[in-house]
Amino acid sequence: MEYIEISKKTVEDCITEACAQLMVTSDNLDYEVISSGSTGFLGLNVKPAVIRARVKVSTAETEVKTSLEEQVDTKVKEKEEKKESKKAQKKEEKKEEIKKESSEDNKEVKEEKKISYVYDHEFITRSKEFLSNVFGAMNMKVEFNAKYNETDKILEIELSGDEMGVLIGKRGQTLDSLQYLISLVVNRGSEDYIHVKVDTENYRERRKATLENLAKNIAYKVRKNRQSMSLEPMNPYERRIIHSALQYDKYVTTHSEGEEPFRRVVVTLKK
Repeated sequence: MEYIEISKKTVEDCITEACAQLMVTSDNLDYEVISSGSTGFLGLNVKPAVIRARVKVSTAETEVKTSLEEQVDTKVKEKEEKKESKKAQKKEEKKEEIKKESSEDNKEVKEEKKISYVYDHEFITRSKEFLSNVFGAMNMKVEFNAKYNETDKILEIELSGDEMGVLIGKRGQTLDSLQYLISLVVNRGSEDYIHVKVDTENYRERRKATLENLAKNIAYKVRKNRQSMSLEPMNPYERRIIHSALQYDKYVTTHSEGEEPFRRVVVTLKK
């Protein structure tokens, strides 16, 4: 896990900011002090404190990441062999996303829509077998609950256990990787593209709330300083949260820049 560098007035302020950015408590923070800072003389030559910090890496987390990386390597090879079919699937995914966004904009239609869930389906069986193999290889006890939304073609999976922090990873990256792998498994040979959502300990909602607060804070800074601000690279799902949070803001507007996986949201002042 890479370090991030934090600069604040004091070392304590740096630690607090690092915990906020990495979404961990101080006892789970691995950091080193680069500079303790100085108050200077008569307010002159003031130097801020600087630390390098990251989330503490446990043995279990290392095993999870190693196993997931091996799984990704295998699946990527399969993906290359079926490159043409995957392109078609991506187009279908794009169409489904557009349909979904349109339905979300129309709240009345969404409320009237009846969703049909099933709890015994081929996609659930496939994903359960895959997860059992992955967690079995890592000696992890994880409970698995899933339901398939036949109406919107969405497989929803909820994981629970004692080591969920390991499965979430930094800003949900490990959870996203696991979600991607399951998507490859359930969509193999499927005529329709099946969306997969994997969550644990309500992380997705908590992350959404964090991003919405971040969007509001960034919008305030842009309005105050009258300068555009660029956020850190995010996946498409998290970028949509930022765009949605600020779409009705009177003073700022948003757009995305860069190429995946380094594409980021930029917040600018409206003319």
